[in-house]
Amino acid sequence: MDRLTHRRVLAIALPIVLSNATVPLLGLVDTGVIGQLGQPQAIGAVAIGSVILTSIYWIFGFLRMGTSGLVAQAQGAGDRAEAGAHLLRALAIAGSVGAFFILCQGAIFWAAFQLAPTSAAVEALARGYLTIRIWGAPATIALYAITGWLIAVERARSVLLLQLVQNGLNAVLSVWLVLGLGLGVPGVAAATLLSEWCGLLLGLWMTRGAMAQGLAAAGLFARDKLNRLARVNSDIMIRSVLLQASFTSFVFLAAGQGDVTLAANQVLLQFLSITAYALDGFAFAAESLVGQAVGARRPGGVRLASALTSAWGAGGAAVLALAFWLGGGAIIDLLTTSPEVRAEARLYLPWLGLAPLVGVGAWMLDGIFIGATLTRDMRVAMIWSALVFLAAVLLLPPVWGNHGLWAALMALNLSRGITMALRYPRAEAAAMPA
Repeated sequence: MDRLTHRRVLAIALPIVLSNATVPLLGLVDTGVIGQLGQPQAIGAVAIGSVILTSIYWIFGFLRMGTSGLVAQAQGAGDRAEAGAHLLRALAIAGSVGAFFILCQGAIFWAAFQLAPTSAAVEALARGYLTIRIWGAPATIALYAITGWLIAVERARSVLLLQLVQNGLNAVLSVWLVLGLGLGVPGVAAATLLSEWCGLLLGLWMTRGAMAQGLAAAGLFARDKLNRLARVNSDIMIRSVLLQASFTSFVFLAAGQGDVTLAANQVLLQFLSITAYALDGFAFAAESLVGQAVGARRPGGVRLASALTSAWGAGGAAVLALAFWLGGGAIIDLLTTSPEVRAEARLYLPWLGLAPLVGVGAWMLDGIFIGATLTRDMRVAMIWSALVFLAAVLLLPPVWGNHGLWAALMALNLSRGITMALRYPRAEAAAMPA
């Protein structure tokens, strides 16, 4: 491995932060474009259709994390052929899963609308939207794998370029197809579909050398290699499902606090999204640098990579906490015009001032453990943390109301950080010479 420096950490982290910033901007463009039609049903159809597909695709986000850790270790070991082979295996999974979604789209959409029923008009428009967008499933899931490979080999600028091209093309096509050609909801869907496949083509071009090397790797689809891939990805998937279930239950439980409190919590959850987008860059840097140190069999490199990336993550968390404490009220006012929701959100704003400081340990250790492929430890830590969260939501909200609900969410992230910190020595042990 080359020398680990602060500049090297920032070279990975900053492009990822900028890349993440393009995601919510795209949502604003799509909403704004479809909003020009003046049809509430069209806005609702795009919203529900996007949520359905995002929820389905999100399950396979493990391909990004699993690919990142495995490729980083192969890169650190100097085995470029195996690094390319890991990408090819992940792309094979993505293609198979995407094809499955296309073939089973009827059953998937039926189940989705059973879980989230809407009016007949909205459902009809949403089905049309989904019928077009589902053909992008292989591309979207494959891009998870490509992004993981690019992060692992420290090509963060390529990740930024990929996001800028894909999301920029999506925005331009949405304006043209919807406002220029008058295609309405199908136009928004077609714009996203075309941008997904163009993004995949660009990603494949970016990784063409790695794929060529991967084809020459010994045992490309050997059973032991596939078993390791399955183990790593299944652990991450279980961890992610439990984490998402915890956040989803937070939203559902907030509904019991009343409409105004529910709306206030939804506004405040955007603060957590901002935190995640900002700190992801440093966590991704940890994935790459820790993974390479493990592959190079350098425990000291694991320690230094963990320390450097975590220092920047902690600094970023402190800046965010200060920004939320000082400017949180202004952010709330930007997100809602309702006086009742504004006042309610300000009551719970102090929790969001604490959130980055409480959660930074979990975010950074996620990156460290992914790099070291300690996915079993991540899964075990998440199970314990989910139990802590369950106990907290049973005990605290009945006493403290919505404050208790936020306290339970803080307990979840604090528990994640503590349980993984106790297991951190295993990350350095994973780098010990065999």
